[in-house]
Amino acid sequence: MKEYIPAPKRVSSIDAYRGFVMFLMMAEVLRLGKVAEAFPGSAFWAFLDYHQSHVEWVGCSLHDMIQPSFSFLVGVALPYSIASRASREQSTTVMWLHTFRRSLTLILLGIFLRSMHSEQTNFTFEDTLTQIGLGYPILFALGFTGERTQWGALGGILLAYGLAFALYSLPGPYFDWSETGNVANWEHNLKGFAAHWNKNTNIAWAFDRWFLNLFPRPETFKFNGGGYSTMSFIPTLGTMILGLIAGKWLKSATSSAWLLRRLAMTAAILLALALVLNFAGINPIVKRIWTPAWTLFSGGICMFFLAGFYFIVDVKQKQRFFFPLIVIGTNSIVAYVMAETIVSFIDSSFRINVSQNYDLLFGPNYQPLVRGAIILLVEWAILYWLYVRKIFIRI
Repeated sequence: MKEYIPAPKRVSSIDAYRGFVMFLMMAEVLRLGKVAEAFPGSAFWAFLDYHQSHVEWVGCSLHDMIQPSFSFLVGVALPYSIASRASREQSTTVMWLHTFRRSLTLILLGIFLRSMHSEQTNFTFEDTLTQIGLGYPILFALGFTGERTQWGALGGILLAYGLAFALYSLPGPYFDWSETGNVANWEHNLKGFAAHWNKNTNIAWAFDRWFLNLFPRPETFKFNGGGYSTMSFIPTLGTMILGLIAGKWLKSATSSAWLLRRLAMTAAILLALALVLNFAGINPIVKRIWTPAWTLFSGGICMFFLAGFYFIVDVKQKQRFFFPLIVIGTNSIVAYVMAETIVSFIDSSFRINVSQNYDLLFGPNYQPLVRGAIILLVEWAILYWLYVRKIFIRI
């Protein structure tokens, strides 16, 4: 007689954290930068603009935490997913088939979303979904290993990735900067050893100049304007491993105090290591190429976020205050796709059926904010409709 394995209970703090992350992504439609331009002397709007924008190179804004948080939460959810499938007596073979299907679906969905405004398929692999998909099978394999193996894998990934950058030659005196979309005197270029992680003069850029040109494209790929790269999926896997470790702690915690203490201590250590690497000039904190220091830094912040949501939502039982976020978090893939696809449709529908000037309610200075807020409300209403009918889209 087979032993019955109960399905794990859903953890509301994970949904709330995921909903918060997806809300930040959906809230891009508010265009706070445009509002800040209308009030150039306002520190308030400048602050909001900064945290709804990606930093140019070194550093971090709240907006920069969207992708690592989403990746981290994939890892957090994996122990629960494995346990749920085990409770349904799924074989390892079936689990692996689902893993490869999910990985391929994420990769193709990421490419599809990046191709929406192109004349042909835009084969690019730096989208959040694509990056997760590329590393997901390895993460799944690590889900069946012990914590020591997982920490070892994380260390090996970050060391190998860092060495690959460090051993790649720096631009020489006759280097053609026009091939990079960058200039030698760009204010954000780093000096000394840290220059190995400068924009579009590194091994990840060189890899994409070979790899992306294997696919059909309207013109030869030379550089990504933002400095993003395919190879970032490797350290992104590191972020997911940190989530996997945190997820196992969350699932097996003997007490909330033990879990909160472990998350906080680990987060502090990760942040300290990242800051030492950054300020010592060994490895900068750069999200766009997902440096090892960024993996540690963002991973520490993710653990603090998880601890905070867990404490308020699950320990203090304040789920009702986070209900709007939980609605988003339970259908995160739908929220992600909506944010990338239906914004213009909602806007044009209001202009046709309500008023051409529906977003001028508070004048032109607040026009982007009003437009974005209405679009956000419609998107949330769709997610709420799915939530109350218990329709949850999974990949």
